[in-house]
Amino acid sequence: MSREPHDLHERALRDRAVRAARGQAPFDVLITGATLADMATGELRPADIGLVGPLVASVHAPGTRADAASVLDAAGLIAAPGLIDAHMHIESSMVTPRRYAEAVVPAGTTTVCWDPHELGNVSGLPGVRWAVEAMRGLPLRALVLAPSCVPSAPGLERAGADFGPAKLEEMLSWPEVAGVAEVMDMRGVLDRSPRMAGIVGAGLDAEKLVCGHARSLTGPDLQAFASAGIGSDHEVVSAEDLLEKLRAGFTVELRGSHDYLLPDAVKALATLPHLPQTLVLCTDDVFPDDLAEKGGMIDLLRRLVRYGMPPMQALRAATLHAATRINRPDLGLIAPGRRADLMLLDGLETLGVAHVFASGQHVAEAGRLRAPLPPEHPAGPLRNTMKLAPLAAEDFLIRAPGPRATLRTAVNPRFTQWGQAEVAVVDGIAQLPEDGILMAVIHRHGLAPATPVLGVLQGWSRWRGALATTVAHDSHNLCVFGRGPEDLAAAANAVIAAGGGMAVAQGGAVTALLPLPICGLVSDAPVEEVAEAFRALKAAADGIADWKPPYLVFKAIVGASLACNAGPHVTDLGVADGATGELIPAALVEA
Repeated sequence: MSREPHDLHERALRDRAVRAARGQAPFDVLITGATLADMATGELRPADIGLVGPLVASVHAPGTRADAASVLDAAGLIAAPGLIDAHMHIESSMVTPRRYAEAVVPAGTTTVCWDPHELGNVSGLPGVRWAVEAMRGLPLRALVLAPSCVPSAPGLERAGADFGPAKLEEMLSWPEVAGVAEVMDMRGVLDRSPRMAGIVGAGLDAEKLVCGHARSLTGPDLQAFASAGIGSDHEVVSAEDLLEKLRAGFTVELRGSHDYLLPDAVKALATLPHLPQTLVLCTDDVFPDDLAEKGGMIDLLRRLVRYGMPPMQALRAATLHAATRINRPDLGLIAPGRRADLMLLDGLETLGVAHVFASGQHVAEAGRLRAPLPPEHPAGPLRNTMKLAPLAAEDFLIRAPGPRATLRTAVNPRFTQWGQAEVAVVDGIAQLPEDGILMAVIHRHGLAPATPVLGVLQGWSRWRGALATTVAHDSHNLCVFGRGPEDLAAAANAVIAAGGGMAVAQGGAVTALLPLPICGLVSDAPVEEVAEAFRALKAAADGIADWKPPYLVFKAIVGASLACNAGPHVTDLGVADGATGELIPAALVEA
């Protein structure tokens, strides 16, 4: 789809569309009997829709035309534009783009703005190039963004690559790349580090999107982040935060991955005189089980409607508003001259998707694709990324002279704070606090020794086993959580042997394994197959940890190493604080 949107400007296509609109030639497809959800006017009105190639040629009074190569009776259905996911990571669903398209296109999503920084953090430029190439020939359009934070917190962690301004300029020169992906190094932006000023500047110079990650920024820092040239944010932490960012002029990408925030967000938006044009919607991260069961963006719309947002507002945010943000005037509206990306819904409250068209092609019906997709794009260079040897139980011991030791800890799963624990030393080994677990991070990209960094997390409940994962934002080193050294080693070695993924161990034995051999992040198996393995892994994790929603949940494990965020996070370099730049080599500070 690299020719888009210029493919709509072909003279012969426009000539044919004009003749069809005037009744001088038949439509290729005529959709009859629908109620049009007009995103421009807010109206619901009866209309028939005539398509010519990838174009909408005419939206006209019902029953006034019958000449078409193909007619679809849409009586009782609502026609709405195809959904645009304004910020997301396909890798978070642990499947390839082809498998992702199989899941979301029948659910109405026709465009995604994909930040492949997970692939970039593991495999560098070849990972991003693979993301571009793997989308070709799919009925799902991807505006690929150039990862801006590889790694997300330079100096506090190591990834498998390093993207400075020169690499951003190279990616931005690719026609498929629509802009700079979420700028996560907030400290670097605010301190005007040459690296981050160059990365943001590359996007501004290319006159492409510059997207943000303004987690917990407020007041002068939020104003400064916008003044740097960053135009969007999805890291909303409260209703007040949402309104402050809208008032600061950001396009807020309200995300579905943090459901507990959505009811308050809907209430806050209802206090405004109108829905801001700068509000769009995104999924950000969707695990494979939720993707298989709920379909991504359409699930977010259903939840927003359930929480009180008028359906037409939710649809507008996910279509016309998003199209405006991404500079795609051909999208987001069912109107003559626009691209024929649309879905037919069974109702505004239920939002059941009956049919989907992408660039004028009838691509999905009744929850299934109508035609097979092209073969998977080869992912050979993105395999074999576990560049470390098996680990031993002894690698997960905090050694200290006795009889007492002081540990600096990371307290609370979501909004971490520095803590301290005084513990006993037994036979030269510092004992974990009663409310603590070990978090070990091991560099796995082959650019540094694979020596475990041992941190201690408090407030994570008392675990009865261990969990290992290479899905660990954003450098995706091998992270292992738990208390018992034998369990920690068993889980870690299962993931190493699988070429990456997730594993749970209890009693020294592996109880669940999810292999993710592409970059240690992705499987090319069907979505339902990956979802089933993921469900089994989560069930095994439920048996070793006591989750306490909304913050202490399974998903917290994949963000526990997110070093760009404020508060302590364990990385392959030590325990780091993204707000202050503080870095200590390990949890043990004094014996």
